[in-house]
Amino acid sequence: MLGGVGVGGELSVELYKPSLDWANEIPQSLLWTAKAWLITAVLTLLVLVALARMTTWGRQFWRVTGAYFSGRPSIPIWAWLGVLLFLTLVTVRLNVLLSYQANDLYSSLQVAFEGGGAGNTQVRDSGVHGFWTAIIVFVLIAVVYVSRQLIDIYLTQHFIIRWRVWLTDRLTGDWLDEDSFYRGRFLDNPVDNPDQRIQLDIDAFTASTGTGENTPTVGTATTLLFGAINAMVSVVAFTPILWNLSGPLTLFGFTVNHALFWIALIYVFATTVIAFWIGRPLIRFSFRNELTNAAFRYALVRMRDAAESISFYHGEEAEKSILRARFAAVISNYRGFVVRTLALLGWNQSISQLINPLPLVVQAQRLFSGQITFGDVTQSASAFNNVHDSLSFFRSVYDSFAAYRATIIRLDGLVDANEKARALPRLTAGESRSGSIELRDIEVRNPAGRTLINDLDLRLDPGDSLVITGPSGCGRTTLLRSIARLWPFATGTMLRPDGDGDAMFLSQVPYLPLGDLRAVLSYPNRECTIDDAELCAALDDVALGHLAGRLTEYQDWSKVLSPGEQQRIAFARVLLQKPRVVFLDESTSAIDEGQEFAVYRQLRTRLPDSIIVSVTHRGTVEQHHEHHLRLFNDGRWELNRREEPVGV
Repeated sequence: MLGGVGVGGELSVELYKPSLDWANEIPQSLLWTAKAWLITAVLTLLVLVALARMTTWGRQFWRVTGAYFSGRPSIPIWAWLGVLLFLTLVTVRLNVLLSYQANDLYSSLQVAFEGGGAGNTQVRDSGVHGFWTAIIVFVLIAVVYVSRQLIDIYLTQHFIIRWRVWLTDRLTGDWLDEDSFYRGRFLDNPVDNPDQRIQLDIDAFTASTGTGENTPTVGTATTLLFGAINAMVSVVAFTPILWNLSGPLTLFGFTVNHALFWIALIYVFATTVIAFWIGRPLIRFSFRNELTNAAFRYALVRMRDAAESISFYHGEEAEKSILRARFAAVISNYRGFVVRTLALLGWNQSISQLINPLPLVVQAQRLFSGQITFGDVTQSASAFNNVHDSLSFFRSVYDSFAAYRATIIRLDGLVDANEKARALPRLTAGESRSGSIELRDIEVRNPAGRTLINDLDLRLDPGDSLVITGPSGCGRTTLLRSIARLWPFATGTMLRPDGDGDAMFLSQVPYLPLGDLRAVLSYPNRECTIDDAELCAALDDVALGHLAGRLTEYQDWSKVLSPGEQQRIAFARVLLQKPRVVFLDESTSAIDEGQEFAVYRQLRTRLPDSIIVSVTHRGTVEQHHEHHLRLFNDGRWELNRREEPVGV
């Protein structure tokens, strides 16, 4: 720095002096960072607790992921966050040091020039020495800055990845738990696109940037939480610098001391209020943007999966109309999104550009009069910009916060829908110690409340078989859904072997998972522990022996196998897993009568003690069952016993 002020207020030419004692700055900076970490950690925890309790979006955030930050297992997580907080504060300190280094750099140049102009070699040499010292300091700070940034990104990515893994597992399990993924369709307002919420929204949620999915360059500075902490601590760190360097400003006869500081404060407050007013609708636009795009994408996927049926119907024009309508909704919302985003962006850019030259304009007269050095001007401009940008943080990231808020709403909506789906009523289930199935006072209704089956009572003992028939809409399949405890519009009590356990349900269109044929045959078991010879024997039993050589082949088997072959795969699963109860819902509709007879014969031969319940509209199925339940459209039912069932 330059020395004192001479006669007449002119700055005297003196030896250069650095603004900081750089030799002792390392312990001073470490001490500052440690104190700042302790204070910031306490204040941040208090603010987060207040937000989680007092704001709607805070409560939604905690509902979605609060378990990750609770209990003893969360101790390493909070420790990791503490490390990230420390790295954030190191950034602030380095920025402060860079402002002093810039002051020294330009002040030393000014001393060197003035010393040379005055012919004072000693003063000139002190300025030259100060210049090269400032360059060395910059190199050292730059090395620390870059190293800190790389470490910061690595640790932030590690935290985000672990958090995403946990949250994906948690919400996937929550969605699948107690059949929520199926029963959610019966809610008054079923959640849309849960797949997108689990895949895309969790990624954006854990990245915490408000700008979308995680990328490998995301560090603490780009996250909303640590970005806000960085901004607030920067205000505290740079305010003393700006306060000390700010001089009086006289306008219209009125003098304001420390004018530059007050200008920054008032300017940011006024512009932020306006920015919040402009950007408030962005939350709605962001939510609608994800919703409409997901609906359009779902229509495309559905069309791809039903490509053959659409082609047979020549339904291309109808599909075009559907796609156009859904895409029109995307564009309509996006136009409003763009307009509102441009309004916010234009406002932020305009006021940011307007403020840039202000520190130089305000400080220029003091520089020209010799009250401050050129280094002081650059440092005051740096401090002003840091205070301004930090105070403007919430205005600048309002659009990102709006997008993140919409992400929280979507994930909370999924959690809420899952809870409501699990709370829907279902049949009361109990264990039958005798291995039988008992239905007591079963009443089944449709969603509109009309009774389909009224006061049904029946008992099936091990080895019994029952066929259920009736006209369309009488509740045949709905009865099976009720027995499976999926249908929420049913009441009564059911006793099954092992309570809700040892039973298999075969639908008309079997589900074939992705994977090799061995995984398809062993489904729903996660791993196949069945010997290959037994798998091949089961394939032979259902007339699919030609697939025995393809057990290790990975395919989308639902596209490879015909509907009849898929139904026979389902029967092979039953033969392999040997459940005590088998429910079949039109499970032979794609099989000819000869193959139908063969697979039912295999069931009765290989599983003589299992209970078989079939729903069908084909008269050829009835011959394989002892009992016959006829349903009528008005809730009545009739149970008879067949005299000579085949294979029993």
